[in-house]
Amino acid sequence: MTIAITPRHNFTYDGATLHVYHANKGEGLPQHEHNYSHLTMCFAGSCIVRKEGKELVMTKDTQPVNLVANEWHEIEALEDGTVFVNTFAEGKY
Repeated sequence: MTIAITPRHNFTYDGATLHVYHANKGEGLPQHEHNYSHLTMCFAGSCIVRKEGKELVMTKDTQPVNLVANEWHEIEALEDGTVFVNTFAEGKY
């Protein structure tokens, strides 16, 4: 079970919102969904992105992943010191 955390940093720039998360093993964003798509990137450590029927382990070398609107997903850190970022433009939809 993923332990919910809040962003360490969050800001909006020119219509795009960024949430920067610093997570330790087992922490992240438990299963949820929302009415906007967002891009997820891993900058340090590793995390797993889960959605119905799929799992992807991400590191700093992994291409950013688009998570589409209205589909459940979950992001969990696999090691201490993981940093991941979600980027979205909520007001567009």
